[in-house]
Amino acid sequence: MKLKMMYSFLNSDLNVIEKALEETIQAESPLLQKASLHLLQAGGKRLRPVFVLLAGKFGHYDIKNIKNVAVSLELIHMASLVHDDVIDDARLRRGELTIKAKWDNRIAMYTGDFIFARALEVLSKIEKPTAHQILANTLVELCLGEIEQIKDKFNYDQSSRTYFRRIKRKTAILIAASCQLGAIAADVDEEIHNKLYKIGYNIGMSYQIIDDVLDFMGTEKELGKPAGGDLQQGNITLPVLFAMENKAFRERIIQVNEQTSKQDLEEVLSVIKSSGGIERSLQVSDRYLQKALSLIEELPQNRAKNTFRDIAKSIGNRKF
Repeated sequence: MKLKMMYSFLNSDLNVIEKALEETIQAESPLLQKASLHLLQAGGKRLRPVFVLLAGKFGHYDIKNIKNVAVSLELIHMASLVHDDVIDDARLRRGELTIKAKWDNRIAMYTGDFIFARALEVLSKIEKPTAHQILANTLVELCLGEIEQIKDKFNYDQSSRTYFRRIKRKTAILIAASCQLGAIAADVDEEIHNKLYKIGYNIGMSYQIIDDVLDFMGTEKELGKPAGGDLQQGNITLPVLFAMENKAFRERIIQVNEQTSKQDLEEVLSVIKSSGGIERSLQVSDRYLQKALSLIEELPQNRAKNTFRDIAKSIGNRKF
């Protein structure tokens, strides 16, 4: 079953959120609005809003209230992508030109900041201090992840612990917050919303590791960006760390830089694929996934619980 079919019962509410996203990024500056809309219309899985809605199903579900959390979390995700593309000097995202490529770095940074600000404005409608504290902590961690990504570019001596901390901050913590904040907005008991946070965290870790694997396994058409782009931009991911345990492979990999030719990059990708690093990374991803599935079984029984389980399993079996 395709991912979107698993949560098709949420489609009417997701349409409400999509409309709210378009309304929220309206700006007095035509350029700022055009750049923001360019990113929104590029699409995306909208996984964070889905997790917000599913988590809300464990409490007093009111779309008028919970949509503010969903919109805010998706806007934060969008803003972080804009900033990522500047850091990585990326030209393509989801098969479309990035904002920095279509305009420039300055416009991209202002657009990202604007979207962040709109996210905070939307969440201010939720009158729950705990939610604002969680979001503030999440944003601090997200920013630390951005800084770490810059600091660790082309750092081939980093440890796997550094990698796991970075993907926690860059990806997992926002998915975890989506689950927890959706539940808090629906007045879910603390024990349940804390469990939902852990579920989101483990799903997020598994999701990002698989994303990093797919960067080596897909084509540019499938990925929406050049294969091996993470490595060429200096982002050292888990398959690379595992591959570099072989000294001969390490010597070949550390030669990669932003000027590496397509042919040379393809040769390095072949080295990584043959190293066993892909398979070992998938095993690590599966361990996170199994933790999430175990925690999901402890949730109260309802349709959202089954959907959480289905989505988690789908992420574990994801190809593109």
